[in-house]
Amino acid sequence: MIRETADGIVINIKVIPNSSKSSITLEDGFVKLKITAQPIENKANIAVQEFLSKRFKIPKSGVIIQKGCTSKDKTILLRTNDNEKRANILSEFTGKQKGESV
Repeated sequence: MIRETADGIVINIKVIPNSSKSSITLEDGFVKLKITAQPIENKANIAVQEFLSKRFKIPKSGVIIQKGCTSKDKTILLRTNDNEKRANILSEFTGKQKGESV
């Protein structure tokens, strides 16, 4: 689920740690994010923040894990006031087919 709020874009993500390569796809109403980092000592959460920050060109401090710090299912806020960046983020997720890379 992806929705726009006053603070930015909120997305539900299913994180798959220990993957061979980092990637992001749409599956079953969730954004599936494969991360190479292990889920120990907060490494996977940091990798999620770094990946999304780089992918959507927003500062790391703008990627906030709102729910699911110790779970694979996370709710993440991509905080930005830039309407162009918001539109770009939303367009990345709309119109994609199941399993298609974002």
